[in-house]
Amino acid sequence: MQEEPESLSGFGPARSTVQGTPLEAAELRLLDQYFSATLCLGMIYLRRNPLLRTPLLPEDVKIRLLGHWGSDPGMSFVYIHLNRLIRRYDLNMIFLAGPGHGAPAVLSNAYLEGTYSEIYAENSEDEAGLPHFFRQFSFPGGIGSHCTPETPGSIHEGGELGYSLSHAYGSVLDNPDLISAVMVGDGEAETGPLATAWHSNKFLNPARDGAVLPVLHLNGYKINNPTVLARIATKSWSICFAGMVMSRISWRDPSARACTRRWRRRWSIACARSGAFRMRRGERRR
Repeated sequence: MQEEPESLSGFGPARSTVQGTPLEAAELRLLDQYFSATLCLGMIYLRRNPLLRTPLLPEDVKIRLLGHWGSDPGMSFVYIHLNRLIRRYDLNMIFLAGPGHGAPAVLSNAYLEGTYSEIYAENSEDEAGLPHFFRQFSFPGGIGSHCTPETPGSIHEGGELGYSLSHAYGSVLDNPDLISAVMVGDGEAETGPLATAWHSNKFLNPARDGAVLPVLHLNGYKINNPTVLARIATKSWSICFAGMVMSRISWRDPSARACTRRWRRRWSIACARSGAFRMRRGERRR
C-alpha cells in the first residue's frame, strides 16, 4: 500500500500520490515551450510593447491592474494538458474556470490556439493584433477579467464565486459523451454554494450522464487572505473528500517541467475512470 504524503500544500515539501512514467522528451519539450508562451503576464501588466522589442518603460505598464496572477499559471497548465488529451483520445470535453479574475488563462490559450482571432479578427495573431489584445483586457469597453459570455467556449463566468462546480455538473446531465473539467479556486471552495456542490456527484447516473473532473487549485491564498484548505493537513481534507465519495489524485512539484511529466499520468488516470471517457473509447455502458 502506498504511503500517503504528509503534506500537499503550497508551503512545504510534498510528493505525488500517483507514480507514472514521464512524457517522451520531444512531447515534454513542446508542452513546456507552449506553457512558457502563454500570455497571461502580458495581459495583466502591459498595454504596449508586448514582445519587448525595446526596453520596458513605465508607460508600457497599465495604470490599473486586474487579473489574478496566482490563478493563471495553474489554469493554463491544466488547459494545455486537457488539449493534449482531447487531441489524443478525441474527447468531448469542456473547461470551466472557477477562480475569480482568472480570465487571462482562458483568453490567452484561446488566442494562442487561434480560436479568439477567428471570432474577433481585430485581435490578429501578429505584432499588430497582440498589443490590441493586451490593451483590451480589463479595460472599459474591452475584455472582462472574468470569463464573460463573450469568451469562446465559456458557459461559466469565473468570479461568480461558488457556482463553477454546479455548472459543471449541470452541463453533463443527459449528456453522456461530455467530460466537464472544472478548476475550483481554493478561495472559491470556502463559499457555501461550492461546499454544497461537491455532493452533486450523487445526482449523476452513469447510464445517461457525463462525467465531471474537478481540479482544486490550492495556491494558498484568496484575494487577500490565506485559504483554509491550504492550511489544514492533507489527511484532513483527504478524509473530507472520501466522505463525499470522491477519489483523489494529488500532486505538487516545484517546477513546471516536473509537473508536466507527472500531469500526463494523472489526467490519463482521471479520464479513464470516467464513464464518458470509456464511452468515447468505444466501451458499452452497463
